[in-house]
Amino acid sequence: MLDVPHELVEHVSWLIHTRTCELGSRWRKLSCFKQALLALAHLRKNETPARVAAGFGASEATAWRYVEETVEVLAAWAPGLREALVGLGEGDFVIVDGTLIPTDRIKADEPYYSQKHRKHGMNVQVVAAPDGTPLWFFRALPGRTHDLTAARAHGIVQACLTREILVLADRAYRGAGATFRTPHYNHHELPEHYQQYNRDHARLRTPGERAFAQLKAWKVFGKTRCTTNRISRLIAAVHTLMIHSPATRENSG
Repeated sequence: MLDVPHELVEHVSWLIHTRTCELGSRWRKLSCFKQALLALAHLRKNETPARVAAGFGASEATAWRYVEETVEVLAAWAPGLREALVGLGEGDFVIVDGTLIPTDRIKADEPYYSQKHRKHGMNVQVVAAPDGTPLWFFRALPGRTHDLTAARAHGIVQACLTREILVLADRAYRGAGATFRTPHYNHHELPEHYQQYNRDHARLRTPGERAFAQLKAWKVFGKTRCTTNRISRLIAAVHTLMIHSPATRENSG
């Protein structure tokens, strides 16, 4: 069983149909709807190309080609940073946080080894709304990349400063300056009003974890074995699915 709404499958199949029309494809092994199901089975359940190929009566090469095509189509619809911040300005705030997407790597692959998490992976950052709805996922970077370095590299620090958007982030972003607000250190030794600030900060920032919970519900991110570019495309593709999922729209509404 594939636990995704029928409405979402139809939406993906419509995007695939639009792409096939643009390419002038006249015949395919699977219909657009079945291709959407095949790709979603891979993304949602991390089914291998061999398994989905067997389930849909296609060759492994065909199944992999359909998955990659669908990922590309979906990724193209993911919002960029400028789109994510449209409508936000002075008086608004967002949450910025990072996580590690585990990868199958050997210890010699130093750039991908995160000392913080004690494992290999890709550093993924998110800009989330106050309720935890993901607005924009950064392009994946090697696991050892510091969260603050990633935020600066992707321009979120400057973008929020320009729009005067307040950013709530954890201690990893200390030193970002601009409109970033992080908790105070040594909070147990601080005056009460500083401790209260930390409590309020944590309460407002906590919903940001929901963005990564939604992302990791797609099992393809359980343990990946691919490049940073492909992981970035997978994240963008899944973000598009999250945006168009009926449950996500109801929660954000």
